[in-house]
Amino acid sequence: MKKSAVIAILMGSDSDLEVMRETSKVLEENGVAYEMKILSAHRSPDDVARFTKSARGKGFKVIIAGAGGAAHLAGVIASHTTLPVIGVPMESKELKGLDSLLSTIQMPSGVPVATVSIGKSGAKNAGILALEILSLHDVRLEKQLVKFKKELVKNIRKKNKNI
Repeated sequence: MKKSAVIAILMGSDSDLEVMRETSKVLEENGVAYEMKILSAHRSPDDVARFTKSARGKGFKVIIAGAGGAAHLAGVIASHTTLPVIGVPMESKELKGLDSLLSTIQMPSGVPVATVSIGKSGAKNAGILALEILSLHDVRLEKQLVKFKKELVKNIRKKNKNI
């Protein structure tokens, strides 16, 4: 029996796929089902609205949106749902992702988007943040996250001993 997706990973373009795979890896490693789609705030706005408005009813709990440049995807999504939205700014050629970061993070009052760092580290952190949100009602995930955090400490202590 296939698990129903609880996380939606959306991206504005297929050029964002390599980065957003970091999010899917985190979810897969923790046994969390997700659905991945390309939806553009500018090129397919009706599709974004339709997907987002129906997301809660389909069982999604968190939406992660990666976009670059005039990165409006996460904000448009947040305007159509009460689900938590996590924005992943993509690195851009011209401004190294600063444009994406500011477009994602600078939301008006009442339309929150949790924004992580630019690029692959941000995509990975988006996955971890989504797991933390889900772990509020999932003891299995909470235990996995505690183990993950202990591994982070263990790795740092090991590196410290090697200096």
